[in-house]
Parts: sequence; structure tokens; C-alpha cells
Amino acid sequence: MIGGPVAAQQNMRDLAAQSPPASSPPPLVIPGSQGGGSTTLELPPTAPSRQIAPQMPPPQPPTQELVIPMRQLRDQPGYQQVTVTVTNPSGSYVTDLQKQDFKLYMDGQQRTIDFFRQDFNTPVSIAIIVDTSGSMQPKLPQARAAIIEFLRNLNDKDDVSLFAFSGRPFMLQTFTTDHNLVAQRLGLLHAMGPTSLYDAVVTGLVMLQRGRYDKRALLVVTDGMDNTSLHSLDDVVAAARRQGVLIYSIGIGDPNAGGVSMQLGPFRFGSDEEDQVDVKTLRMLSTETGAKTYNVRAVGDGNVLRTDCAEISRELRQQYTVGFVAPDPGAGGYRNLHVDVPSHPSAEVRVRKGVDVSAPSSAGSTYAGSPY
Repeated sequence: MIGGPVAAQQNMRDLAAQSPPASSPPPLVIPGSQGGGSTTLELPPTAPSRQIAPQMPPPQPPTQELVIPMRQLRDQPGYQQVTVTVTNPSGSYVTDLQKQDFKLYMDGQQRTIDFFRQDFNTPVSIAIIVDTSGSMQPKLPQARAAIIEFLRNLNDKDDVSLFAFSGRPFMLQTFTTDHNLVAQRLGLLHAMGPTSLYDAVVTGLVMLQRGRYDKRALLVVTDGMDNTSLHSLDDVVAAARRQGVLIYSIGIGDPNAGGVSMQLGPFRFGSDEEDQVDVKTLRMLSTETGAKTYNVRAVGDGNVLRTDCAEISRELRQQYTVGFVAPDPGAGGYRNLHVDVPSHPSAEVRVRKGVDVSAPSSAGSTYAGSPY
């Protein structure tokens, strides 16, 4: 029997001290090759869920196929995969593009696209990390409702985990395709303590290595500025470059707070540092990884927060995955990346800023047990 929210969160083991699970996720069965450098995988069935969240109706059945690069390709030294988001000037997603519509450049030199996938029903491994520092106390009900909205819009095969952070991260739910179980764990969120944002993001990136899919995303919900992390911002950026994970974030608060204020006796007028949120850092991480940051200046009834969460989960269904082999992989290092869609010159193309060739490709290790 789980105790009260405070005890439950305090007693969760620190993820950084966890050892890798003894068994890996259920193996994926490969019925055969599609050809063209890719393989079709039959996804493992999802365990029945208990309906514990009436605001989460059962999602529509998704396509039961996942296309991944052939093992011969993803085992090549220097093989990399990136997620590409394309929008038109009005902000709508462009979803009818084909492989020949894309041009990919590494350090200014065009590279051949060896793998291409439309991610309309591609399952994703997603780690949700929620700020539970003391200042989040009045915002947690809205945060819970927003994450429920996020879960509602996911593919029912998506692999989701949840942890909270204040002075340190607390694991609340390991990766599961039972999204109602994740929603149930939201009741364990309880606000207390300082904000170790950088440590939480690094921990989330490490945790995503245990996800079962090659497409991976991190969702950060926070209202604060880092003030107690052991990791630095440079550590976070380096980890993001190595992992190749989309880092989405929702910053709750005023990024300009903490500036001009005036003290008159016992009263303070102007900005309040407790309302300040580090949107600059969140946006930098999202831009680095090809994702997006949202800023909710005033939560109010939570409608804006829920809308932003729903938009993020929908965006994951409107993207493309492209794979390529980096030249001279033995030299390692960080390589700049750029993707164009010449057939749509007015479109905005969002992709990670570069790849760390010295790090193993996430696609190369995701299906290490696959015979293809």
C-alpha cells in the first residue's frame, strides 16, 4: 500500500542510483523485410489498462507496424537518425513529403539520406519530468490535468515514464505502454524543496536509453530557475547532443520576473523572483534538439497549459525521421546539421542543430537483439 504523496515521493529511489533493469523490454518480432533499407516490426501487444482516469478515453487503434533501418545500415560506423518537423508559414504541419523532397547537409556538405520514415503512427519512448519544487504547489493540479491531456493524445503503443524532481529526481513510473498507470502515478506529485532542473534533464536523458523505440522525446514541465544542481548547463547540452532526444518543455511563469522591484517597509512591489522561469535555457535545449518550448506566463484555469501539452503530443505524429551515415566517423566530434525542403521554399524546417558522431547512434542500439 502506497502511503501519502509526500512519503511516496520521498521514498522513491533516486534514478541516478538505479541499476539497469535485469530484463529488457519484450522483444519485437520481425515478420520480414520491406526492402529499401528498412524493416517492418510487429509491435508487442499492450497489456489491458484499468480505466482510472475518466478524462482519458481509449485512443484510436494505431497502425501496428514500425519501420526501422535495416541492421546492416544502422550498424555502420557513423550512422545517425534525426527527427524533422516541417511547417508552412501559417504554422500548419506539412505531412505529405517524400524522401526526395529533403536535402540534408553536414558541415555544409550534402549527405545521402539512407533511411526515411513518416512518423504519423510511429511509437515514441517519452520521459515526462515534472517540477515539484515548493513554488509548484498551487500549479500541480493544472500540471496533472495538462499531462492527462498529453497522454490522451498519444499513440497507445507509446512507451512512457514519469518522474518528479525538486532537489533531486524521484522515479514515479518506469517505462510502460499503460498510460492509465502513468496517469494514476500523477497523484503522487507533491510540491516541496528547491529546483535541480539541470540534474533532472540529465537524468531524463539517461532514462530514455531504456526506452524501447528509436524515436525518443523528453517533456519537461517546470516553473523555476535551477538553483541546486550538481550538473552544469554545459553538461546538459553535452548530454542532449549525445542522446539525440527531442527535448520539449513548458515553462510556467514570467521569464522577466526577478528584475526591477522596490521594497517599502514590509512590502515589496514589482517582480517576484519566485515567479521567474528559465525559459531561455529551456528554449536553447529545445532548439538544440529540434523540439519546441512553450511559456505559460499565468496558469489560471490551466487551459493554456493543457493546450500546449496536447499540441506537443500531436506534433510527435506530424514529423519525419531521416537517417544518414556521417563521413569519417573515426574522427568523432560534433557535426553541424542542416535540412532543407527545396520543394517548399517558404516552409520552416526544424531539426537538431547537429550530431555527436563520437556517440553511438540511438538507432544502432535500440534493436540490438534484432537479426536484421
